[in-house]
Amino acid sequence: MLDHPLNSLGFAKPPAQTRVVVAMSGGVDSSVVAAQLKEEGYDVVGVTLQLYDHGAALAKKGACCAGRDIHDARRVAEEMGFPHYVLDYENTFREAVIDEFADAYLAGATPVPCIRCNERVKFKDLLQTAKDLDADCMATGHYIQRKMGGAGPELHCATDANRDQSYFLFSTTPEQLSYLRFPLGHLASKAETRALAARYGLAVADKPDSQDICFVPNGDYAAVIEKLRPGAADPGDIVDKAGNVLGQHRGVIHYTVGQRRGLGIGGLGDPLYVVRLDPDRRHVIVGPKEALSTRIIPVREVNWLGDEAFDSRPEWHVNVKVRSTRAPRPAILRPISATEAEVELLSPEDGVSAGQACVFYAPEGSRIFGGGWIWRGR
Repeated sequence: MLDHPLNSLGFAKPPAQTRVVVAMSGGVDSSVVAAQLKEEGYDVVGVTLQLYDHGAALAKKGACCAGRDIHDARRVAEEMGFPHYVLDYENTFREAVIDEFADAYLAGATPVPCIRCNERVKFKDLLQTAKDLDADCMATGHYIQRKMGGAGPELHCATDANRDQSYFLFSTTPEQLSYLRFPLGHLASKAETRALAARYGLAVADKPDSQDICFVPNGDYAAVIEKLRPGAADPGDIVDKAGNVLGQHRGVIHYTVGQRRGLGIGGLGDPLYVVRLDPDRRHVIVGPKEALSTRIIPVREVNWLGDEAFDSRPEWHVNVKVRSTRAPRPAILRPISATEAEVELLSPEDGVSAGQACVFYAPEGSRIFGGGWIWRGR
């Protein structure tokens, strides 16, 4: 075996002797990964997690898109001829992701549940399931790259910057990275993925991409939170930074830092933006655009993917991304401990909010050095 050339997943044995669990969401990306690996001769096992019930979350009958996704994943497995299992993780998902999402919103933060799902469910419980199935590795349809470096596996941005999912995967640990594979990260465009799906004859080849958080399918966060936490939409005052009451709001959960539209306080001169939320007082604090500017960002729960220990230097020069839709920008990263740091942006950023991730990138190249959670807003 030691003399056998490495296969495409990096193991020194034939694909037929390499078992890979594919995390299948029912979408085109993970379906292509499973079909491609099966075609290459790997011992593929598909696993789909049932995480939520839209009908229960939204109090609507017949709204369970989760069931549709499970059906699509099962159909791909049948078409390609490999086993497929559905695991009920609803309780785990609610405790690890949905409850925190609701509580974070109630606390005035802007959470990113997709990161917590990867961190606490997919790359933890599902990864352990893959090991229990004696798999050599687990593959996903994420657009990100795993490359071997001098100190071991490294995390790199996807070739297609428009599809790159590094912001949502910063908390992947070195141990997880050694076991994970991302076969789509090198593709130049989503069109290539869909072309592969068509070549494999997959029914999901033209399935639209999911745009919303999976358990908030219509984008109405407030409706889900109000159902999970009755009374969460209690009204209160809109105030300026000095505490002067400018109007009333319909519940703190309906507002986010940086928001301008929908405040209902027009005619007060210059445009006003939400600069802070105070859920304890039920206050939405507004101010001029310049009040949104931030240069110093405190982060905690740092996950570090560099070759040297995070706190082995007083500072690191990196690029950082504070929202998934924004480009990385230069910053100085100063460790406080192994898991806490202060980030100084070289130029101010607007709308930095507690609950968002701050992801670290190499100043040059595509490598991701991890990231942390912004824990104190303005």
